[in-house]
Amino acid sequence: MIIDYYMSHNSPWAYLGSRRFADIAARAGATVQVRPVDFGRIFPQSGGLPLPKRAPQRQAYRLVELGRWSSHLGVPLTLHPKAFPSPEGARVGMVLALRESAGDAAAMRLSHGFMAALWADDADVNDPAVLDQVASRLGFDGPALRARGQEPAIAALFEADTERAIAAGVFGAPSYVVDGEIFWGQDRLEFLARRLGA
Repeated sequence: MIIDYYMSHNSPWAYLGSRRFADIAARAGATVQVRPVDFGRIFPQSGGLPLPKRAPQRQAYRLVELGRWSSHLGVPLTLHPKAFPSPEGARVGMVLALRESAGDAAAMRLSHGFMAALWADDADVNDPAVLDQVASRLGFDGPALRARGQEPAIAALFEADTERAIAAGVFGAPSYVVDGEIFWGQDRLEFLARRLGA
């Protein structure tokens, strides 16, 4: 069983679901394919809007729901992290470089580490030193991953995964896709678990 995991490190919803998703996949014996993608390209095709362009009511309600889910799950969350929103290029490059060299399980760990740095620790994920520290804590070589993540081959993977997401009908983060069936949002993880028999 293969799960395509389309995500954004800037998504608090991906962060809130990250650990639970990993546990569900492990219980099911499923293989996770980590695919950070460019939602800036996906939204115009799917009718989505980046957060600053959403109606004030929707922006306000998002904060209410994030607080509710953080409390419900017992997962620490900074509602207004100082580095949000921020360019994801360095984080994406490092995760994809690790995916190519060490596999998806390692990439999942690093991806969660980056999200936790932003959403739980309120760290400045725009600072390369912070990214290196996150990688180092997890046993990875941050500077080497950053260098590899800037190579054209890694940019091509990001582009290919984004095209794959568009072709699959993905429109929001996080999205978990099993045999063409999309489960959008960490609040659909129960349905994903049922689908996987986990």
